[in-house]
Amino acid sequence: MLERFYPDEYLKSIDEVDFEKYYEQGIRGIISDIDNTLVPHGFPADEHIIKIFEKIHGLGMETCLISNNDEPRVKPFAEAVRSKYIYDAHKPGRKNYMKAMELMGTNKDTTLFLGDQIFTDVWGANRTGIHSIMLEKINPKEEIQIVLKRIPEKFVLWRWKRRNKK
Repeated sequence: MLERFYPDEYLKSIDEVDFEKYYEQGIRGIISDIDNTLVPHGFPADEHIIKIFEKIHGLGMETCLISNNDEPRVKPFAEAVRSKYIYDAHKPGRKNYMKAMELMGTNKDTTLFLGDQIFTDVWGANRTGIHSIMLEKINPKEEIQIVLKRIPEKFVLWRWKRRNKK
């Protein structure tokens, strides 16, 4: 039952993602959340994230940001990192994960997903059949509805970590 929420991988930050390895494995598109995955909630794209996206694009991979936020939050961030984007995505619904792959010209076997929340980001990617990497949240300051979801999320992560130590 809980397995549907399990990420395929769990990493500390985007800096631990080996994009070269994924490119060699056939990944050609990266779908990513923004807030608390790439930058603290509400922050603009910084030089570090811009350089990471330049590296990803330099490898020959497409990117698409997918966020439940509104366009005034998502569009300037996407422009700064030169990425396609989808706002008001209604994650964990599958529709906009599929749309992101369509925009990038990829499919579930050639796409990787990055996010910081199990019940929106990871579950949506898993429901769509995309390899999911959960990144540790960057900043503990979050909106109340996210804070409340983090409580059961801790249990799911504890079970996932226990299962993966075997």
